Amino acid sequence: MFLENINLLFFKNYDEASVSFSPHINCFIGDNGSGKTNLLDAIYYLSMTKSAFNSTDVQSIKQGEDFFMIKGRFLVEDEKHTVQCSLKAGQKKTVTHNKAIYDKVSDHIGRFPVVLISPYDTDLIREGSEERRKYFDSLISQLHHPYLDQLISYNYVLKQRNSLLKQFAERNYIDREYLHILNEQLVPLGEQLAQQRQAFLETFVPVFQKHYRHISDSSETVTLTYKSQLLPEPSHFAQLLEQHERKDLALQRTTVGTHKDDFVFLMDGNPVKTFGSQGQQKSYVIALKLAHFEVIAEQHHHKPLLLLDDIFDRLDEKRIAKLMQMVAAHTFGQIFLTDTHLERTDKILENLSEQIRRFRVKEGTVKVIA
Repeated sequence: MFLENINLLFFKNYDEASVSFSPHINCFIGDNGSGKTNLLDAIYYLSMTKSAFNSTDVQSIKQGEDFFMIKGRFLVEDEKHTVQCSLKAGQKKTVTHNKAIYDKVSDHIGRFPVVLISPYDTDLIREGSEERRKYFDSLISQLHHPYLDQLISYNYVLKQRNSLLKQFAERNYIDREYLHILNEQLVPLGEQLAQQRQAFLETFVPVFQKHYRHISDSSETVTLTYKSQLLPEPSHFAQLLEQHERKDLALQRTTVGTHKDDFVFLMDGNPVKTFGSQGQQKSYVIALKLAHFEVIAEQHHHKPLLLLDDIFDRLDEKRIAKLMQMVAAHTFGQIFLTDTHLERTDKILENLSEQIRRFRVKEGTVKVIA
């Protein structure tokens, strides 16, 4: 699978851009703030129907405009697939595949998988549990579409339940019958999510550990575990909701469930956040992303797009060399990377046999470097 081209209209800092890509390595070179990362984000958007960096879609509309459009053509096993994502302020986002509109935007997730490695990845370690849940939910959703459907349904019922709890407080009455109906809807969804997250880690962790050993050349033992209020007995979820009903009513929100779970990052049995050095933390998240890439490639039988954002600025020579060894070994498929220095990029890539295309990005314009 590879992305042949992309067209942008009023996306972030771009008025308009049209770019054709190499099926192997594509380098976006430019100063900070020129729009390099925005190009990567547009590619990510085509795959995931959302930005990797902005929490709301309207933030991707160029300032002063009222809509944006991204259009790209993928080639998968000699078949062409045209994907278009567009949004007009105040309206619903539209995603089309070969001009056909999806009934549900979520149906697109996983069709054209992507993996992003960026300077913000260490936020997975430093930030709270929500960041880690979002990351693993996104990963599992690219692998198993029923999981995404269950997650959407769970979040919908959870939102209804939280809204009802607030209404009880505002109106000073409790409709326990309605509350129990929502509990009955929430329980099986939460139980299924917990079981699937746990099952996913059983497959994922050995792959992650393999990549950590390769990237770090270190002796420490790394792992990650799934921490859930529903484990080891998911069937206890209904009891947990009953036990915490008084607390939920007081706080006006649901205090137990899979939306409170966490993925715990460990090194030699200790939290990576507290005991890992900066270098070890970087190796940890890169190993996560490489495992992410491998499990998706194996599941889909074609390699995801790999987006590398400013990694040459953020990683030391040893880790960059390890990644380039993998590139040279054709571990990856199509690669998109950003850098501020063309000479550095050329030096790092000089021994690779892949077809490389370089682009100069400046103030929202993209031009091929001859």
